[in-house]
Amino acid sequence: MKKIKNHNGWIKSLLTFFLLFIPQVLGALVLMVAGFDLNKMSSGAIDLKSMIFLEYLMIVFMAIILWLFMRFIDKQPLVEIGLQTKGRLKEFYFGLSLGFVIMFFAYIILNILNEIVFLGISFDFNKFLMSIVLFAGVSIFEEVVFRGYLLKNLLESFNPYVALFISSIFFSLIHGSNPNVTTLGLCNIFLAGFFLGASYVFTKNLWFPIALHFSWNFFQSMFGFKVSGLDSYSIIEFTIPKNNLLNGGEFGFESSYLSIIVLILGIFIIWNYFKNNSTIKN
Repeated sequence: MKKIKNHNGWIKSLLTFFLLFIPQVLGALVLMVAGFDLNKMSSGAIDLKSMIFLEYLMIVFMAIILWLFMRFIDKQPLVEIGLQTKGRLKEFYFGLSLGFVIMFFAYIILNILNEIVFLGISFDFNKFLMSIVLFAGVSIFEEVVFRGYLLKNLLESFNPYVALFISSIFFSLIHGSNPNVTTLGLCNIFLAGFFLGASYVFTKNLWFPIALHFSWNFFQSMFGFKVSGLDSYSIIEFTIPKNNLLNGGEFGFESSYLSIIVLILGIFIIWNYFKNNSTIKN
């Protein structure tokens, strides 16, 4: 029997704006009161300590608002946004592995093509751990907001392709103010919305996209790439002889033609894998 669409889903999805922006404002206010220098966050370089505090304050405020939405508007337990853990460990490892493999081969290919030039290795254990904490927070916050709430509600009103398209548009737009942003970079982040959201269509679960989002950002940084235009700690350090659309320039790998190929192939692989292996059918 064909599933009847809930026309209130798209209306509820508009509440995503509150989940996204109120935690950012409240988190920034708390840091200002605590004496943090927020000017550091407006630069292209990530200050790990400040960003970790901000990110987890945002998660706390977002979780409170989300709990209220799920209880009184969606009338569902909070876990129903896709936080069920039973039987999800394999998918979680798949997401972690996929991000590593993509960034490893991206680095190797660009190095072979002389689009990037290796400079050296710099391992700082504290910064390594702080990077894990930061990118875990980023992936949890963005996946809960954009896939767990926005996409979830859009899927109640629209077919999967339309729901993914709308959620991916918003996912791309929030990166529009990032340093050194490019049109190609925003187009690739739009594709990343499909890349991260494809599994959710079939599983209604967030652990795979959370793992993939974390792995993509974390290993992108560790291999020396900028993350959506932001410069963070890297184990591998390289220089770019000339900024172009193959190496992504100052915005990083996400502004490269190579990223387009990776994301399109990734969408195809993830879509078909979860379509054929998911126990949840729409």
